[in-house]
Amino acid sequence: MENAAAAGGNEGLAKAGPHRRCIATGEITGRAQLLRFVVGPAGEIVPDVAADLPGRGLWLTPRRDILERAMAKRLFARAARRPIVLPPGLADRVESLLAQRCCDAIGLARRAGLAVAGFEKVAEAIRAGKVGLLMSALDGAEGGRNKIRALGRDLPLAAVLTSAEMGGVFGRDHVVHVALARGRLSSRLRADAEKIAGFRSGAVVDRGA
Repeated sequence: MENAAAAGGNEGLAKAGPHRRCIATGEITGRAQLLRFVVGPAGEIVPDVAADLPGRGLWLTPRRDILERAMAKRLFARAARRPIVLPPGLADRVESLLAQRCCDAIGLARRAGLAVAGFEKVAEAIRAGKVGLLMSALDGAEGGRNKIRALGRDLPLAAVLTSAEMGGVFGRDHVVHVALARGRLSSRLRADAEKIAGFRSGAVVDRGA
């Protein structure tokens, strides 16, 4: 019976898509929810936020404290079964790469006509039922974020980027509110936003009602 249950569990995981085990917690989850690292040519640990670099992947739950635990306990070397080099500032590097990846996704959506910025345009997109993901600046006023949340209570809202970071995508000094249309890019951005929330102080992803 135990073997049958285990087989059924494995079948369920397979149907849900590719899964990997976190080298720090031992938990198995979808690879889209984990961070991938590889060992570089010089034996250094390289964050692979796009999960497309060659080499064997070392997977980790996307949280700063878990990455720091993995480094302190030499879990990367154990998982790689070889000596490795931990570059200085690795956690900050991961945060920076994830922030850039989020900005890149917004930029792709903007160029495709799938992203709008500014309170009024975002509110209009919400009312039209075209939104798959809301973005509010991490350093924006809470009142403005609450107003956007009230308009789209059932929509996921990510506050993980600063107004300057989002502004740079739209060629402005600052942008506080962004909306992305439903689709592949908004799904990708939501997954990356949930990852950076584990590294950036104050960052949150509200999945909606």
